[in-house]
Amino acid sequence: MKIIIGLSQSNLFLESVRNPIDINTNTLNSEYTTSLTNSVKKLIDDIKIRGDVAIKEITFNLDNVKLDNIEIDPNKILDGFNNTNKNLIDSLHIAAKRITDYHTKTLPRNWTDELEGYGQVINPVDSAGVYIPKNLISTVLMTVIPAKIAGVKKVYICTPPDTSGVPSNEILAACHISKADKVFTVSGAQAIAALAYGTNTIPKVNLICGPGGIYTTIAKKLVYGDVGIDGLYGPTETLIIADNNANPILCASDLVAQAEHDKLAIPICVTTSISLGHSISQEAVLRSKHIDRNIIAYDSITNRGAVLVVDNLDQAFELANNFGPEHISLMISEPTKHIEKIRNAGAIFIGDHSHEVMGDYVAGPSHVMPTSGTAKFNSGLNVNTFLKFSPVVKINKSTSRTLSSVAAAIAKAEGLTGHAEAAEIRNEIDS
Repeated sequence: MKIIIGLSQSNLFLESVRNPIDINTNTLNSEYTTSLTNSVKKLIDDIKIRGDVAIKEITFNLDNVKLDNIEIDPNKILDGFNNTNKNLIDSLHIAAKRITDYHTKTLPRNWTDELEGYGQVINPVDSAGVYIPKNLISTVLMTVIPAKIAGVKKVYICTPPDTSGVPSNEILAACHISKADKVFTVSGAQAIAALAYGTNTIPKVNLICGPGGIYTTIAKKLVYGDVGIDGLYGPTETLIIADNNANPILCASDLVAQAEHDKLAIPICVTTSISLGHSISQEAVLRSKHIDRNIIAYDSITNRGAVLVVDNLDQAFELANNFGPEHISLMISEPTKHIEKIRNAGAIFIGDHSHEVMGDYVAGPSHVMPTSGTAKFNSGLNVNTFLKFSPVVKINKSTSRTLSSVAAAIAKAEGLTGHAEAAEIRNEIDS
C-alpha cells in the first residue's frame, strides 16, 4: 500500500487514481468504451424491437442460461424465503426495520402558506425498476424499502439468474421481506433496456435505480431521458481520516473490507501520523491476503490504495472535500466536532464503532451512494430519489393586483408583451 507524504502529492495521487477510469463507464480505454457503448446500444435497440424474445436469446448467449420464464412466480419467491437460513432471515428483518425507520424519518411533507399564496405538493413516481447485481442481498432492502416508503405503487426487481434460471433463495427472501411487487430474472444491460422501454413481460417504469457493472452503467446512461435514473456508479471508495490515536487494525480492516469489492475499488487513509500510516499500510496488505476474495482485495490495496500523510486535520479535510468520496470515516479524537468540515461525501461514519460495513448492511441509510466524485453534486439513494416536488401557487385577489403589475413590468422588459397583457388584464377586469 503506497505511502504518500504531503498535501500536494496527496492531491496528485487522488486525481490520478480516478483519471484512468471513465466516471460514467468505469473502464480504462476510451476506444474500448466506445466499442462497449455501441454494443450496448445495439442490445437496447434489439430489446425495443423484439422484447422478451431478445432477452431470452441474450441471456442464453451471455449467461449460458435458458430462461423458461422471465418473471419469477410469487410462490417461488415465498419458497425462497422459506428455504433461507433462519439466522439470515432474522438478520434481514433487523436490517429492514432499521432501513424502514431511517427512511420514514426523512420523508418530506406537503406544505402550504395561505398568506403568501404558495406551497408544495410531493408525489412519488408511479413505478420504479431496481437492478440488483448477482448475490447482493442487502441491495434489495437498500433500494426497495426507500421506494416503498416514498409511496411508489409498483417496484420491480431485475436480477441475474443462476444456472437453473432463477435467482438464489437469499435474493428471493430479501425480495419477499422488502415487498417487491414483481421479480424478473434478467441481467445487466438487458434488464435496464427492458425496464426503460417495457416488454410483454416486464413493465416500462418511470425510474431505474441500483448499482451494476460496466454494461449496466452504460445502459443507464443511454436510456436516461427516456426514463429517470438514480445515478451512474463507478468503483466503490472509502476514505478514512485518522489521527495518531486511531487503531491501525480497525483502519486496515475497514480498508480491506472495501477493497474486496473490486480490483478497481479505492481504499484511502489520510492521517497526520506517519508511524500510524506505516502500521495501517502493513496491516492492510497482510489482512488482504487472508480473506476469501484475497486476490481482488490485495490487488486493490496494492494498486489503488494509499496512505496519505498530511500535516494536520485541516489538510485532511481539504483532501477529502477535493476528492468527494463515496464513504468517509472519521477515526479521530472527538469526531463529532469535525462533521461540519465535510462538504462532499456520500455517507459519513463517525468513530470506531460506526464502521462502513455497518452502513453496507444495517445502519439504516441506503448503501447506494455516489462515486467517482459525484458526491460533489449528488446524494445517495433515499426517499427523495423516488419523489417529485411540484410547487403550488394560490394567490388571492388582493396580492394578485400588486404581483400582476410586477410580473407585467418584468415581462415588458423581456419583450414578452403577451405575458404582460395576461398579467395586466386581471387588474383591468377587477377594476
